Amino acid sequence: MDNYNLHVEWIRTMSETKKIAVIAGDGIGPEVVAEAIKVMKKTEELFGYKFEFEHGLFGGIAIDEKGTPLPQETLDICQKADAVLLGAVGGPKWDNNSKELRPETGLLGIRKALGLFSNIRPAVVFDCLKDASTLKPEVLEGTDLIVVRELTGGIYFGEKFRREGAQGEEAVDTCVYNVTEIERIVRQAFEVAQKRSKRLASVDKANVLETSRLWRETVNRIAPEYSDVEVEHVLVDNCAMQLLRRPSSFDVIVTENMFGDILSDEAAMLTGSIGMLSSASLGEGSFGLYEPVHGSAPDIAGQGIANPIATILSVALMFRLTFGYEDAATAIETAVKNVLDAGHRTGDIAVDKSKAIGTGAMGDLIVAALRN
Repeated sequence: MDNYNLHVEWIRTMSETKKIAVIAGDGIGPEVVAEAIKVMKKTEELFGYKFEFEHGLFGGIAIDEKGTPLPQETLDICQKADAVLLGAVGGPKWDNNSKELRPETGLLGIRKALGLFSNIRPAVVFDCLKDASTLKPEVLEGTDLIVVRELTGGIYFGEKFRREGAQGEEAVDTCVYNVTEIERIVRQAFEVAQKRSKRLASVDKANVLETSRLWRETVNRIAPEYSDVEVEHVLVDNCAMQLLRRPSSFDVIVTENMFGDILSDEAAMLTGSIGMLSSASLGEGSFGLYEPVHGSAPDIAGQGIANPIATILSVALMFRLTFGYEDAATAIETAVKNVLDAGHRTGDIAVDKSKAIGTGAMGDLIVAALRN
């Protein structure tokens, strides 16, 4: 492409309005999403991007107001959008609801409806936050990894039922994976690894589970297509142990749904707080749903003390993975780092809690750092 066409393409990209479906959700969701939107609006000013926000109800609040965790109008908003920004859902208020009226059911439903089969969760340890982790600083040195989790298969989506057995009532959860589901997530993980340090750890339980044996066979069959990537197979229990013993030895981890759910939360604690971790749920193409790893934290909701950094970093992921706005993505990540390096902390990552700042103050500082 010549310079003229490159310039035309740049103008087109800058002027194109991106539609963002905003689902604030429950608990602290609305508070942290507000700060993320504040950052996005600043990037409009600084980089010339244009965003259109449309809000929808989802999770517990949707159950209360619409009688379902995933209203059709919210799904329609998401399907018409270029990307989705999600806060958090759930809380003890809905824990005793039937399966159909639980916020988590809405999460499974939206992933399935939008074809989101992959969840990408980076875990980066900032040097200035080593003291916030429960692990020794020397163990955390150099930790920068990504967990690529399969999102629409496995035991979470398998048949579930109860029955009478010889010893009384039994509960059954089935775990099913097919080759197509495994292939697409593994290929995506290989492609992520190719853009990083070219190291991929495939995590399974192949010594016990038939689904894991199929998983490992599929990885081995695909691996020669990505000959530049070094692959190792790690049993899930060993991976959990090594994440605490030598986290910096991992670069990209790919695994099935339940293992990925557990391991990515474990990886989150390496950073000092789950409030620091962003995530992206992706399907085919560029569309993605972006959300913090943390939950709705109803115990602190409405107090203005939640950490918005995970949600703000999720916006950086959105810019990078869905829109290709690498300049703004890097600027956001740099702004977060600079604010943390300057010593500013919300309560979850503050060593001295008396000096912790609030949700809005953290958002304002990151916006100011972006400007500078």
